[in-house]
Order: sequence, then structure tokens, then C-alpha cells
Amino acid sequence: MQLAVIGAGYVGLVSAACFAEFGVTVHCLDRDEGRIATLRRGDIPIYEPGLQELVRRNTEAGRLVFGTDLAAAVGAADLVFLAVGTPPRPDDGQADLSQVETAALAVAEALRGYTVVVTKSTVPVGTGRRLQALIRQRRPDADFDIASNPEFLREGAAIRDFLKPDRVIVGCESERGRDLLCRLYRPLERARAPILCTGLETAELIKYAANAFLATKVSFVNEMADLCEKVGADVLTLARGVGLDRRIGPKFLQPGPGFGGSCFPKDTLALTATAARAGTPLRLVETVVAVNEARKAAMAERILRLLGPRGGETRIGLLGVTFKADTDDLRAAPSLTIVPALQAAGVTVQAYDPAGMRNAAALLPGVAWCGEAYAALEGADALVLLTEWNEFRSLDLQRVRRLLRRPLVIDLRNLLVPEEVARAGLSYHGLGRGAVAATAAGHSERDAAA
Repeated sequence: MQLAVIGAGYVGLVSAACFAEFGVTVHCLDRDEGRIATLRRGDIPIYEPGLQELVRRNTEAGRLVFGTDLAAAVGAADLVFLAVGTPPRPDDGQADLSQVETAALAVAEALRGYTVVVTKSTVPVGTGRRLQALIRQRRPDADFDIASNPEFLREGAAIRDFLKPDRVIVGCESERGRDLLCRLYRPLERARAPILCTGLETAELIKYAANAFLATKVSFVNEMADLCEKVGADVLTLARGVGLDRRIGPKFLQPGPGFGGSCFPKDTLALTATAARAGTPLRLVETVVAVNEARKAAMAERILRLLGPRGGETRIGLLGVTFKADTDDLRAAPSLTIVPALQAAGVTVQAYDPAGMRNAAALLPGVAWCGEAYAALEGADALVLLTEWNEFRSLDLQRVRRLLRRPLVIDLRNLLVPEEVARAGLSYHGLGRGAVAATAAGHSERDAAA
């Protein structure tokens, strides 16, 4: 079996490498010659744990080939996966399908023999039908089927998610196409991953519905954290109590500064735009989007409030700028809202992120970037923890206390243990937990939340 994957971005590259791990030959294609040259050298242009080794192993085995010759690769392929970008349109939030349609037309020209053309990109309902019509119009003689096979890859855990998925969705109305896709995914039988076969529209909608539901859980627990602070409850214990209900589950019930990344913001906007166009507005999802945007702004206000009156230069040491740990992705990251708001209020930001500083430099001008975490804290009036990188869990708190100009820790991920922070002589402020202030004796006492 031979595959062609169109697009060497995050989804395309991870998918191509994982399909090659199945033992099939995969041609990963991109119009960007510079990106292809980089990949051929063995350099990976994105940060994803385990991806470099996976790519190296499969390129050396000859199963994974990078190139720009779409016609040759598609002509020899049994399945062609479209994994190009679908960014939101600035006017209405709907997914911009121009790259998908361009790729589909290029594929149409190159088809030779029976081929299944599969959308791997997240696309709105009806895209499969549209691509089918475009290809048929361009190539009336072509022998092909259209399928939808949405990805469910979490950045930072994408390889594990691909090789040990919760489910595989195959949206195809041709028995021949379904059989070919199911045969491709046969190596996952050992992982006992269920394969759900559906129609095109249902497969396209499943991805959006899943992400909207998870985004709802995030916004829900963030609002519950605010309520916990007002009434003296602990949101972490609350989330555990709620998550132990098997109907709900514990995942995505961790309070934070709001969701970001390449999926939740884009997919919730696209889903609400699709629903509005269909005349069935999704009020709940619309509210989730609004709550999340307000959350990011509220985090900047929280930091400014805790910093208090500011005379002279005020600076913070910011740890983490990516939207989550184990990625270099800043798309829709809370830092893109929080940092400019602090700067507008006259706060100097000195920051460190293990993987995201190269991408952040152009997006967050005026930030003083530091080579390691402690350098970012030197002379700062507060430590602000924004991304849940594991290395931040084990900070030397005594050293943190010596470096900070004021003993203030603002933990927007509830990553640290409040009592340990307080014993180091630092005042701790998390989300939905109440504040913990250090006493002169080095003990801690819980205060009302700020």
C-alpha cells in the first residue's frame, strides 16, 4: 500500500511519520521547498516529543519520503490524505478552505487508477461533497472516492494519540473506500482502537463536536474556579469530585488562563459559523468562546491587581508563553493577550519558555527573553507561571525568593504546592484555591483569595 500526504505541517508530518510506522510507503509532500529540504536533512521544523526519532527511523528505512513532486506521488498512491491548513477567515470565523480546494484540484490532475482522497484536515460539514464535485468536474474520467478521516492529535502527545487512539473515524460511503481505510488502520487492532464508519457529514462534524465539548469543560471549570474563590472552596478538590463521576471524567477539568492552540479556538469559531449558516445557532458554544476570551483578559487584570500600586519600574518574571506544555505553538495562546495588556499598563516582562521563545519573539515585541527560568525571575516583582512545563514544578523556591524583588508568586496553572511556596517565604496566589501567605515564622496561613 502506498500513501501520499499533502502538507508537511503539524498534522501532515505527524500523520505521515505514523503511517510509515505502520509499514507502508508514505510520500509527504509540500509546496514549500525550504521545508522539504529541512525535513530531508533530518531537521524537524516543529516541536513535538518523539517526532524527530520517528521521522529518522522511517526515512532511513525508506518508508517515509519527502518531496515536492505531487504528480508522481499521487499517481502511485492508493490513498491521498489532504493535510493542509484551514485557518479561520477573519470576517466570519469560518474555516478558509482555499488550500484544501487547491490541493484537491492538483490531486485531480494527478490521479491514476482507483484512489481514495481523504480529508485529514479539520473541515466544515459539506467539504467532502464539495471536493468530490470539484475533482469530478476537473477529471470526469477519474476513478476515486472521497473520505473523511479527522485527526484527534493533542500537541505534545500527538504520536501517542495517533498510535494508541481512543477511536478512528472513517467517513466514506463507498465500500471499497471504507475497506481500504480500514485495512490501513489494521495495525491499531492491537491497541484495540474502535473504528467507527460513518457518512461524510457525520465524520466531518464529529471532530468539531468533540473539540467544542472539551472546550466547554475547560470554560466550565474556569468559571467554577472563580466561584470557588468567592465562597472559600477548593477548585482542585471540586474538579476531582466532579471528575470521579464516570459520566463526566477528570480530563479537561484543570483551571487555567483559558484555552488556546490550533484546535479549540479555531474549531469552536468554525462550528458556530457553520451552525449559524444552517439556521441552528449553537448558543452554548458561542458562550464558551466568549467566556474564554474574557478569561484571558481577566488573567491580565488579576496580575495587575496582585501587583498593586506601581511606582517606578515594575517587572514580572513570566514562565511559559506557549498555549500548553510540550509544544512551541503560540496560536491563540493566552500570553498573546496577557503580555500586551501588562505592557500597556507599564509592566516590564522578562520571560522564559523551554521551546516557544523563537516563535514568540516576533509575536511579543518588547519582552526581555531569558536563557533559563531563574534568569527571568531576577529582580522581578512577581513570578507569573503561565504554562505548565514540567521543569517549573521543581523550582528551587528558596532561590526564587532570593531572586525576586518582592515575594509574590502568581500561579495561573495551579502547578506549585501552595504550602511549599509559603514555607519558602513567598505569597502564593493560584486559581480557585485561595491565597497562601508566608508568615514571619516561615509557616503558612490561608488568606481570602485576591
